[in-house]
Parts: sequence; structure tokens; C-alpha cells
Amino acid sequence: MSKKRLVILGATGSIGRSVADVVCAHPERFDVMAVVGGGNAEALAAMARELNAHFAAIADEAQGAALHAALSGSGIAHGAGASAVTDAARMDCDLVIASIVGTAGLFPSFTALSHAPAIALANKECLVSAGHAFMAEAKKRNVVVLPMDSEHNAIHQALAGHKADDIETMTLTASGGPFRDWDAAAIRVARPEQALAHPNWSMGRKVTIDSASLMNKGLELIEAHHLFGIAASKLDVVVHPQSIVHGMVSFADGSVIAGLACPDMRVPIAHCMAYPERLPLQTKRLDLASLGRLDFTAPDEARFPCLRLARSALADGGDRPTVLNAANEIAVAAFLDREIPFGGIAAVVEGVLESLPHQGAPASVGDALAIDAEARHHARRFVQSRLSAAQ
Repeated sequence: MSKKRLVILGATGSIGRSVADVVCAHPERFDVMAVVGGGNAEALAAMARELNAHFAAIADEAQGAALHAALSGSGIAHGAGASAVTDAARMDCDLVIASIVGTAGLFPSFTALSHAPAIALANKECLVSAGHAFMAEAKKRNVVVLPMDSEHNAIHQALAGHKADDIETMTLTASGGPFRDWDAAAIRVARPEQALAHPNWSMGRKVTIDSASLMNKGLELIEAHHLFGIAASKLDVVVHPQSIVHGMVSFADGSVIAGLACPDMRVPIAHCMAYPERLPLQTKRLDLASLGRLDFTAPDEARFPCLRLARSALADGGDRPTVLNAANEIAVAAFLDREIPFGGIAAVVEGVLESLPHQGAPASVGDALAIDAEARHHARRFVQSRLSAAQ
């Protein structure tokens, strides 16, 4: 069996580290063509060495010398800056894993569409900020898009062999985050360290805050709309504290197929990496008898207004999801920097959505980034005005 050739965009993040775990567990199955990181030269070099990568690219050009020193004697080719990242995204391979966080992942992921037969997608912005353009390009070039998020991956598996016309609803599950049982007043004034204390998942800081606000689930609804071509009216969310059921599909005959697994990102990651085969993994096995119960409740959009805003952005369409995502990134950063309270995240996002006129959906990466930049500018103004009012 020939090895599957991988390019890992976002190799030093939480997804990239889990990908590395799977590669190391099955070195006979994978050949890592390239690893791409943001600004941590030491971590990227260590990853490249561990995975015997052919090429390493670091986005921060200023870290080029540090990467060169860290890879000295390894024989691994390397480069720094946007051109090096583009070179990695264009490498001949069988699968690109797109897990660069934020809008920084847009250009590399779109570039990969022109060269890779399949993309395992863990970058939300490709679909939230430029979903129409991304999926149209993938369809044009006959690229298989595999969802790597646990929720979308569960639905992808549940849909196997079923027609779109058979689907009645798709349901994504949310853990509820650390504030699931908090009252609205306490949530509004929560501190960053409290919001970062996720009960089930180990994720990056931005995604963890989004999980606490349920914005993450709203963004996932937008992703599901583009990934599966499902109308917003057929998409739903349910709060499931145990994070055992990751996604469900309800069919026209009343039957429901759900994807279940103990919370471990290596499960959906390995599914994408080996697709259409499956890899044995040393992960915790699901024991329903020991678990004893699975709980489900409807999300409270009064306590978690970010979910309401995301639903509205999806329903309104056009550039609204792009604006929502950009404003949220600025608001989350401001919260982590203790410039605004937790309740200020939704307030900033809503203010930006209301202040910017509605436009059509971005038709290209350039369009998406232009809308994104304008929304970020307005979001910073809202943050600054809240800071001024607090002084």
C-alpha cells in the first residue's frame, strides 16, 4: 500500500498536534510532504523533525532565521513568509489538512483547492467568511472536502449513502461550555480564566471562548449550511453536556442516525486522514452502561445571544456571516485582553452587524478579506467606545 501524502497547514496548533499523533501511530500509512506554522519556529521545527517532513514553512518571515537554525542538519527544506506558505499549499499531495486558525487560513486553503484532490477542513473561516466561493471552487475542481470538526464529521458519517431529499433536519450538539448552568448576570461579567475552563475539550484560546459564548455553535451552523447544502431552516442545535453525541441527522421517515464517540479530536481527524478507510486508534472507548445517561436541552439564546446573532446572520445571508465572524474575532481578542466584559462580545458583534449595510456574499477570497477588514475596523471602534465609556 502506498503512503498517503499529507500537507499540514496549521501544524503547530491543537489540530496539527492531534494530526501528528495519528501520523506517529501509523507511520507506515502517511508521508508528510509539508508542515506550515505561524510564528513558533522551535515548535514547527520539532514537528517537522518528528514527522520526517520534506518541507517546513513559517508564515512569520521574521522567524525564518530561527527556523533555519532549528532545522540545521536535518536535511528538511524550509522557507519563511507568505510565499513559503503558498509553496507548501501547492505541493503535490493526496490530502491537505487545512487547520490554520482565522482568516490567515483563507489564502492557503483556497490555494490548496487548485492542487489537492482532497481537503480535510478545520478552518472555519473558509466556510463562514467565504463559503459560497470556497464550495464553488471545490466543486469546479472536483476536490473532495472532508469536515474535520467533530460535529460536521459525525454528520458526514451519518449521511453516508443517503440523498439530500431524505433529510428532514441536521442537529449539531453543544457541550454548553463552562457557563452552561450560570445565570445571565454572572455570564455577562465572567473573567477570561473562567471562560477558558472548558469542561470537555482542550482547544485553542479563541475557539474555547467561542464555545463558552456558543458562538462556536453558530459558526458551525453556517459551516454545515455550506458543507452539506442544507437550508438554514433545517439546521438545529441542542445542548448535550457529555459531548458523546456529536451530530444527528433526522430523515423523512422519522429515523435518526447519530455519530457518537468519547470526546477526542483524533477520532474525526483520523477519519478524514484515512477516508474512505478507517484506522485503529488507541482512544477511550464508549461505554454507555458505565456512562448511564445522556442529557439534552434546548440552547438558551437569551443567556447566549451570540448563537442568536449567528442564526440571524445565516438566515440573512450575503456578507452577514463574514461580518459576524470578523467582529467576533476582534471582540474575543478584546475580552481576552480584559478590555471588555464577556457580555461585551455579543454587544460588539451586534453593533457591527447593525452598523454595516448588507452586501452580497463575497465571490472571492479578496472580497471576503475586504469585508472582513471593514468589519474589524468597525469592531475596534465599538471596543474603543466601550473602553472610553468605562473610564
